[in-house]
Amino acid sequence: MAVDISGAGLTSQRARDRLIKQLSELGIRNAAVLEAIRQVPRHLFVEEALVHRAYENIALPIGYRQTVSQPYIVARMTETLFDGAPVRTVLEIGTGSGYQAAVLAHLVERVCSVERIHALSRSARELLSRLRINNVSVRHGDGAEGWPAKAPFDGILLTAAPREVPHELLVQLAPGGRLVAPVEGVDGRQQLVRYTHTEEAFVRDLLDTVCFVPMLSGAES
Repeated sequence: MAVDISGAGLTSQRARDRLIKQLSELGIRNAAVLEAIRQVPRHLFVEEALVHRAYENIALPIGYRQTVSQPYIVARMTETLFDGAPVRTVLEIGTGSGYQAAVLAHLVERVCSVERIHALSRSARELLSRLRINNVSVRHGDGAEGWPAKAPFDGILLTAAPREVPHELLVQLAPGGRLVAPVEGVDGRQQLVRYTHTEEAFVRDLLDTVCFVPMLSGAES
């Protein structure tokens, strides 16, 4: 099946430009992040029936009780990841349809992404390959374990919310590296947090209130 990278009608470049304008008005300032989101054809990463809504600033279902994140949240988390020391390698936990990985691929040398649902890991890998995005590696496995063989990473980004960030992920951060994740609080609300690996400790900063699917342990076949 041919891949329509450019899109047509509501998936056109004009629709992408409207989205970028909206993200800018919402406070996203990193020009490289905005350009990466402009370049990635989000309509290819959503269900076919929802293509006409691909460039709206909303989360959309991708099957398997999972969603592709709202573009603002993708931009906010990515911008936060790049707020500090240079980022060359990123570990993503929760590949989903591959959209966040595709955005990151425009910004760093190498993205390593772990997805617990086998069908999603396979379809994301195939789509990224068809788009000739060659600097993303996708592995089917338990996201809580990270990808130790590829560590350390300058950045780690979680696209699902754990009760607390697994220590196994924090120790895969390079010195000076940053981990950005939604974390579920005791009241059920989720907070976007950033951990920075300093010489003394992992420094935790609270950012926005967010809403993500929960992070589950194990890997589904």
